[in-house]
Amino acid sequence: MQNRGGERKKPKQPTQKQPDRLNEAKKLVAPVVIIAVLFLGAIGMRGIFLNRAAHALGGPYTLIDTHGRTITERQFQGRYTLIYFGYTHCIDVCPLTLETVTQALDLMGKEAHHIVPLFITVDPSRDTPEIVADYVSHFSPEIVGLTGTESQIHAVIDSFHVMARRRGPSADHMSSGYLMDHSSVLYLMDGNNRLVSVLPVDTSPEEIATRLRRLVPAS
Repeated sequence: MQNRGGERKKPKQPTQKQPDRLNEAKKLVAPVVIIAVLFLGAIGMRGIFLNRAAHALGGPYTLIDTHGRTITERQFQGRYTLIYFGYTHCIDVCPLTLETVTQALDLMGKEAHHIVPLFITVDPSRDTPEIVADYVSHFSPEIVGLTGTESQIHAVIDSFHVMARRRGPSADHMSSGYLMDHSSVLYLMDGNNRLVSVLPVDTSPEEIATRLRRLVPAS
């Protein structure tokens, strides 16, 4: 179309309102869709996580018990194990956890016979079989204390993805006054040494007993 001067008029540019509104709508819908998908998948996510973790966490191990005997996971075949990694010089978390485990198993009564509590040290340079034996005896005769060589302990903490490292001003190999930073959870393994659940330690004996009753078969 030409104007009076014979010049062709420029076509009108399409307005941006419609695309802008479409983009705004997409921004509003996208989070809703994502939330819906997550909500619908939440039921199966726990099972998927545990299934993957069962294959990625744990595995065969060779350690030394408080009598100096070699112990492997095969000794506990057919029984559930409740594993805690700590060390005998631990100031607070380790003794509190072992006391909580002891009380939880006492609350379970005969049902606790299906579960073997294991204490595995992350500090083999100080925790000899004799020291570990004395330590666990303060909590329960049912707790199996385990130590090992440096390589044996490193292998088992690696397979369970446990964080453990020395710290403090005396964190050298010539000193015995160091502390250890370490992850602190309870690993419940089934009779085939496969992960069943990871239990937090900052809970009550009653809560742990309730969860163990639910997770461990009665017979």
